[in-house]
Amino acid sequence: MDNRDDVSRFLTSRRAKISPERAGLPVHDPGRRRVPGLRRQEVATLAGVSIDYYTQLERGRLSGVSEGVLDAIARALQLDDAERAHLFDLCRAANTPARPRRRAVRAVRPVTRRIVEAITDVPALVRNRRLDVLVANPLGYALYAPLFPDPLHPDLSKPANLARFCFLDPRAVDLYPAWEAAADTSVALLRTEAGRDPFDRDLSDLVGELSTRSEAFRTRWARHDVRLHRTGIKTFHHPVVGDLELEFETMELAADDGLVLTAYSPAPGTPSHDAIALLANWVATTSGGSAEPSHAIPPL
Repeated sequence: MDNRDDVSRFLTSRRAKISPERAGLPVHDPGRRRVPGLRRQEVATLAGVSIDYYTQLERGRLSGVSEGVLDAIARALQLDDAERAHLFDLCRAANTPARPRRRAVRAVRPVTRRIVEAITDVPALVRNRRLDVLVANPLGYALYAPLFPDPLHPDLSKPANLARFCFLDPRAVDLYPAWEAAADTSVALLRTEAGRDPFDRDLSDLVGELSTRSEAFRTRWARHDVRLHRTGIKTFHHPVVGDLELEFETMELAADDGLVLTAYSPAPGTPSHDAIALLANWVATTSGGSAEPSHAIPPL
């Protein structure tokens, strides 16, 4: 697997983010520094390797590198957990024999589908690492209603893609009040997965499509930022119930490699809690519970 360019750009971009002061190094010639961040020699010194050896690593030659050296480089560059894992993923790919490109996981087992649909009080969905939404409960489809032509009767044969929606659908700016943060997260998740599995053909196709059609995506992709997206708070401006602030948790499905379950929960007693209850009522009444909704909420 020839991923030398990705390795080189990742290490260079991380080195540029660390100032000598932040690294605890003395600065004798601040006016003469010609590179942002640390010099290669400074990283090599911090990592305890020769400048020639580090230069080879930064040129993308990770073949045969030991975990100890990778750990030393990660400490020198002050990589966070996601960045450290990404460096190890890039090294693993560099030392893996080339194999045929494969398709992203798109199948959801019946038991997984039943579990997701049994979650009735909060929105929940299952996605793959390419950010295709493979299945959701009714509240999950309703929360992400703009992604689906008919969120009350979604077409499961055509999974919606969160990254494609974020960068190519103008409604994303309305759904995500913090659109910049949502865009950064989408790209960081795709970049993380590209390092983890460079043989995913669908992911490569998606990145190529978005890079061609969206300057905002292309600029972010070039930053080589990565992220572990396990828990946090996400805000929405929903077309039916208005503003939402939801805590989320993600859980990788151990029996389904590459699939992730995400559930969103509003804090009790908050306007978002009331809004989710209102959204549940809209789903129940509009999808066939009664002829007219009990609240005056127009259909999407």
